[in-house]
Parts: sequence; structure tokens; C-alpha cells
Amino acid sequence: MRAGIVGVGFMSWIHYLAYQRSSQAELAGFCSRSESKRSGDWTDIKGNFGPPGEQIDVSELNVCQSLDELLQDDSIDLIDICLPPSLHPDAIEKCLAAGKKVLCEKPLALDAATSRQLADAGSDGRLMVAHILPFIPEFKLLVDAANDGRWGKPVAGRFKRTISPPDWIPDFYDPNRVGGPLVDLHVHDAHLIRLLFGMPKTAHTVSRKKDGTAMFYESVFEFDQPDVAVSAGGGVINSPARGFTHGYEVSFEQATVQFEFAAYADGSTNSIPVTIMNADGSVERPELGDGDPVSAFVAEIDAAAHSVDSGQPSAILDAAIAADALKICEMQQA
Repeated sequence: MRAGIVGVGFMSWIHYLAYQRSSQAELAGFCSRSESKRSGDWTDIKGNFGPPGEQIDVSELNVCQSLDELLQDDSIDLIDICLPPSLHPDAIEKCLAAGKKVLCEKPLALDAATSRQLADAGSDGRLMVAHILPFIPEFKLLVDAANDGRWGKPVAGRFKRTISPPDWIPDFYDPNRVGGPLVDLHVHDAHLIRLLFGMPKTAHTVSRKKDGTAMFYESVFEFDQPDVAVSAGGGVINSPARGFTHGYEVSFEQATVQFEFAAYADGSTNSIPVTIMNADGSVERPELGDGDPVSAFVAEIDAAAHSVDSGQPSAILDAAIAADALKICEMQQA
């Protein structure tokens, strides 16, 4: 599969690294309004994981100034959208109209109605959404177990995702630009909840708000199945020392799985490695992955390439599931 990236920022850089390591996909080109980015100077890119940006070799890439120009390249099979969320819908519509397959970074859109329209337009598998959690080994374990039934069905879950103030993201709380913690941050866990438990029918949420947008929240979900108990909490805490925390405790019928990771401003970390507590009283702590966060993005890119090459839609990258995740976030915002 040959891909072209739209927009050059942190996620584009991580996707670029994944293409360099993929055996199933190659980067054929990219577009950016920045002259320095088009020259290959990605050295000012920094993020909260992975290596900083570098000078890249653009000599064999189709380097464009606009998406319209990139879409003229008939050799490109898929457009990889790494633009700010508010720009996703227009870019997706242009790509689909041009007959290109699309992999769009999360969130699919900033509201559930728009995301559903986009998902319907790409319902034949042409539109995929890059939700990364199911490709991260600690979270992939849950999805795999729910699919193969090794511990029975999932019956309960608690999820957390908390960050320090994201001062580097302009308009973070603007519902028309980024969407705040629920749409930008919690959508990861909403997507995972949808994959594991199905679609909740309602959410009961209490939250602290900033500019009318939920800043820190705790939610309990109700499902049609009366014996399923799921909750999620997190958002932004007003301490730059917090850095980042995510984790879960998910119970299946015959096992409970626990995981947590926290990073702090002083460079230190804490973690509870994946721990499986079986119904017979035994405890397992499996070795998962290679510890490189980029590896999950390689798996994600490979899954998109397999879908393009085989014509079979990816259940993980399904745009309809991504639209449901945004609907869950809107349930919590109310």
C-alpha cells in the first residue's frame, strides 16, 4: 500500500516512523503548507512520547503544498489524515470524492452527528479511523480476550486517563476546534468500551467544567445488559506535575485484568504491569510487546494496509465504531 500524509505535526511524525518500519505499507508523499516541512525539516516536532522530529529525506517523496495536489497522485492508495480535528471532515470528504481510501487520526470529527455522516459515506471500508489503543499490547490483550472468549465475556470495567494542563494545544476546550478532554482524550477509552462492552444506552456524569466544557469527569455507563458495570474517569488536573496517567481494571467472567502507567514532570514513572487475576486464585504477569510505543503504530498502519490490499474492512479501524465513541463522549458531556 502506498500512502500520503496530510499535515505535518507530532502524529504525522509518529506515522512517518511507522511507515519506515512497516513491511506492508510505504510512504509515497505528504503535503504541508510549511516550506520548511516540505524541505524535510521536521526537527521542531516534539510530543509526549517517542523520539523528537528529525531532518527527513524527501528526495523520493511526492511533496505537495495542498491536499488537492496530493490527491492528483494516482499511485497513492490511501490518504493518512493527521490534521487538527476541526479539519478532518472536509479533508475526508475530499479524499473519498477523489476515490482514495482514508486513514484519519482520532477523533473522526468533533461531534457525533458529523462523525456518523462521515462513517456512512465511507461505510464500504474506504474510511478508517486510527484509534491506537487496540494496537497497544496492554490494551490489545483485552480486545483479543473479548473476541476469543478465553476468560468468558467482559462484565465490568474501570478506566482512567488523566493529563496535566495541555498548554501546548491552542483552543483545547473550544468545542469547535479541539473539543476538550472528552473528545480529545477520553475518546480513546470510549472507543475501547464500545469494542469490549457494546454501545451504552446512557451515561451518568459529574464533572468540573472550564468554559462550559467538561474538564475533569467521572462517568458510570448503563447498558442493555443489566449485569454489566462500567465506569470511566479522568481529564485535566490542575497540576503540571501530573504529566500523564492511564489504566484500567477489567473483569471477565473468569479473570480480572489490571494495568496502570503514570509519568510525572520530573521524568519519573510508576506502573502496575498487566496483571491477570484468574478465578482459580492464580496470578499471571505476561510479558507484552517490546516497550517501543511506535510499534503499536506500525501494527495500526499494517492493519490499514491489509484492509486496503484485501478489500476486507478492519473491525478495529471501523469508522462506525469511531462514530459510536464520539456519541459516548457526547452522552458524558450532557
